[in-house]
Amino acid sequence: MTNESTNLSKRLFSLDVFRGLTMFLLIAEAAGFHGSFGDFTENNTFLHPLAEQLHHHPWNGLRFWDLIQPFFMFIVGVAMPFSLRKRLASGSRKAATKHILRRCFLLFAFGVLLHCVYSHALVWELWNVLVQLAFTILIAYAIMNLPHRTQIFICLGILILTEILYRAYNPQDPYNQGQSFGSWVDMLVMGKINGGGWVFINFLPTAVHTVMGVICGQILLSNKSAKEKLNPLLMWGAALLLLGYGMDLLGITPIIKRIATTSFTLASGGWALLALALFYWWIDIKDHKNKWLKIFSVVGTNSIFIYLFAETVGAQWFRGFGLIFTEGILAPLGVEEGLILVINSLFVLFMFWYITYFLDQKKVYFKI
Repeated sequence: MTNESTNLSKRLFSLDVFRGLTMFLLIAEAAGFHGSFGDFTENNTFLHPLAEQLHHHPWNGLRFWDLIQPFFMFIVGVAMPFSLRKRLASGSRKAATKHILRRCFLLFAFGVLLHCVYSHALVWELWNVLVQLAFTILIAYAIMNLPHRTQIFICLGILILTEILYRAYNPQDPYNQGQSFGSWVDMLVMGKINGGGWVFINFLPTAVHTVMGVICGQILLSNKSAKEKLNPLLMWGAALLLLGYGMDLLGITPIIKRIATTSFTLASGGWALLALALFYWWIDIKDHKNKWLKIFSVVGTNSIFIYLFAETVGAQWFRGFGLIFTEGILAPLGVEEGLILVINSLFVLFMFWYITYFLDQKKVYFKI
């Protein structure tokens, strides 16, 4: 094998673990863990604050769970230069572009269909993360061959545009839930607004997460030393955290995940950069490629498949299936219902995980 082909086949295990851990947390929600754990710990002053971190903040603020979608968008961007390099090595740019367009169309379609599953009816709703991802990938792909400085300026332009649109639409209260620019777009596109405050136009600011990921992926692919790769992640991560939280604390723009304000995009992007730096330093630089990390990495090998499976068949069938055993065994022993539901969600999560492990062992990977 030549050096070129070796480089093409080389993977960063840290990226697999980061993506896998993110997907693991997403399917844990589909398994019912977040909800059942929150209900079970409702009267526990020590554990309930922890459980609240597994739910989105109601509006102005930032919880751990608010970072999962940005992490997902970001890590997709990080992986793009790696996958594109492989495709260009065996095909043309035209073929790679065709693949990206096909992938984004399928992500959009799957995202729309998921809302039909959630509603048990035919609906036209565009709030799903897969719909958002379809647009962010297109934006990131369109500019990924430009110099890093140009990509950064485009990201800055996107955030400034977001600020202008929200402030111009409702100057008195630009980030009012239900009366913002995002809500207006939803009424225009879907004829409805989301009761939880989510908006379709989120794909515009969150495209910054995917573009940031692309830039990081290009840095990790470069011939720079490990230190030269790590330092920008740490520097930019810290800077974005200061900017994001600073805008919120100074009353400039509140951190609101549900409408992806610029302060939220910056703060969550900072956390994403620091998380990538931590994974890259610990796993690839320090060479801590422990076997137990494969628990998470295998989930990322079929990330879109297991997400769709968990959100549809998994959530609707597996929870009830699991209760046949968990409730059937534990209820007669006097275990309280709340704890049974927590245990059942972990059992369902194990089933989801084992599906990804089995597919990985058989080298079966569902790609779109």
